[in-house]
Amino acid sequence: MAEATYTIVFTMPALSAVIDALHALAPLRLAAAWDSVGLLIAPGRDTIDRVMTCLTVTSEVVAEAVRDRVDLVVAHHPLPFRPLARVTPDTGPGRAVLELVRAGAGIWSSHTAWDSAAGGVNDLLATLLGLAHVAPIEPDRELPQVGFGRVGTAPAGRTVADLATAAASALGVRHVQLAGDTSRPAGRVGIVCGSGGESVAEVARAGCDTLFTGEIKLHDAIAARDSGLAVIAVGHHASERFSMDAFARRLAAAVPGLACHASRDERDPLDWL
Repeated sequence: MAEATYTIVFTMPALSAVIDALHALAPLRLAAAWDSVGLLIAPGRDTIDRVMTCLTVTSEVVAEAVRDRVDLVVAHHPLPFRPLARVTPDTGPGRAVLELVRAGAGIWSSHTAWDSAAGGVNDLLATLLGLAHVAPIEPDRELPQVGFGRVGTAPAGRTVADLATAAASALGVRHVQLAGDTSRPAGRVGIVCGSGGESVAEVARAGCDTLFTGEIKLHDAIAARDSGLAVIAVGHHASERFSMDAFARRLAAAVPGLACHASRDERDPLDWL
């Protein structure tokens, strides 16, 4: 009797299946009204097998995506964010779009949806800081367990300076900006990743003692101090980039057969002398 022969056929995931998984991880209805989210540039085919996550689509990220034959770049920061009047190689965004399109790669962005989602950027920061009793600063109307920002209680006895030191170590940053009295207990901490310095009023209304964010402008720092808030600002890149590793792992787990990794070449464009 002849031995049976079997052929295993590997099928690449459909783009629609990947998009469904992206929606589940970061529902786009949670995104801010001003944001540009979802599929911003369609990939060159309807089935894909390689996805790369990143914070920002830089020239280094584009080169890596092309080199690794990535089908879809899942970028936290949208590209394009605002409509481009021209798509030419004369500008950074234009070059990035052209190179990715030529390589057949698309771009998806969840941005503020991922900030607000369950297990998203702000939730991950709350875990990193060891906060208890975590809840959104502004709960979503339909899903009150998620929404804008996070607020939680720091461990007893941990000062603002202690919290800043622990965050810097966990995020791998050498310098942290601080405002207000850093020797007092961190207390109730409001988290707004990225450019959260613009949210001083919302954090103060939530009864917070400390604002933890990525970056804050001078006048917002003064306003925070005047309202009784201490501020910890770890840098925009540092406050969000780490979450894209978790995003890659979760997306790969959600879509069988999908190879997904976070960019290995992406770096913070800002450094300290």
